[in-house]
Amino acid sequence: MNAPLAPWQQRAFDQAVANLADGRLGHALLVCGPAKLGKRAVAGRLATHLLGAHEARAAHLIEAGTHPDFHLVTLEPNRDGTRLRTEIVIEQIRALSEKLSLTPQYGAAQVAIVDPADAINVSAANALLKTLEEPQPGRYLWLLASNPARLPATIRSRCQRLELRLPPRDEALAWLRAQGHDASTAHEALAAARGHPGLADAWLRDGGLQLRREVADDLARLARGDAAPIETAQRWVADEHGTLRLSHAADLAVAEAAGLTDPARIRKLARWFDAANRTRDLLRTTVRADLAVAELLLAWRGADAPRTGTGSRTHR
Repeated sequence: MNAPLAPWQQRAFDQAVANLADGRLGHALLVCGPAKLGKRAVAGRLATHLLGAHEARAAHLIEAGTHPDFHLVTLEPNRDGTRLRTEIVIEQIRALSEKLSLTPQYGAAQVAIVDPADAINVSAANALLKTLEEPQPGRYLWLLASNPARLPATIRSRCQRLELRLPPRDEALAWLRAQGHDASTAHEALAAARGHPGLADAWLRDGGLQLRREVADDLARLARGDAAPIETAQRWVADEHGTLRLSHAADLAVAEAAGLTDPARIRKLARWFDAANRTRDLLRTTVRADLAVAELLLAWRGADAPRTGTGSRTHR
């Protein structure tokens, strides 16, 4: 939480601090914006400002997650500890409400962050609504969401909104360069991420950009008939990156359609984009992943024809 904020994060933080200083920061705040844009960083810095901006020990406790007046609710491991749950459940929200009912230990305020708030299930959302309807003085509840529309309207309507937006391209490139990425790959990653610097940075650090290049090459080879759909599908789902490959593939279809003027081909690519997203969702079920992806890749030949240069566009 003490790392320097990116410029677009700093703007959101400054806005919230100004509202706090003017007495215009409500008890409930919906912090929204694309994933990997830094919502948690902004909320964490704001919590430090509110609870312990001028006290080193308090700031350290917030950073460590042990401040008694700072509460973070997020996805927890399942019962056997093998993976994270996909939802925030009612027991977590009830426990949070109990904590917020207690007297603050270090001052006059408590801060609770729910991240990702758009993963709250129906029962948990109902419990959260009760907390929002009965605010107590000095209690701040901040909901972080990449897809705020997934939250019930009754919750959204009770929250002040703080939105993180994609920054200007030059600012994003400068930030990527400051993270240690060279100009060429920073340009490529930012273009592939459609101007999203946080996503571009993640791809450059974890191999996501190279994976995207490989997906583009696979799609080009499939369109030319130089690769077999079933063999490509088996390779795509052979590791933990199958879902990400399909995300890249869907995005590449959109990029392909954006450069076309033929309505028929645009419609084909739009249908293939929808199919890619449905297939990605299927990978979370018990369906035979390789067969589902093979069917999708077989359809790519018809959707992309007669183009043969999908991969080259990504490398420019």
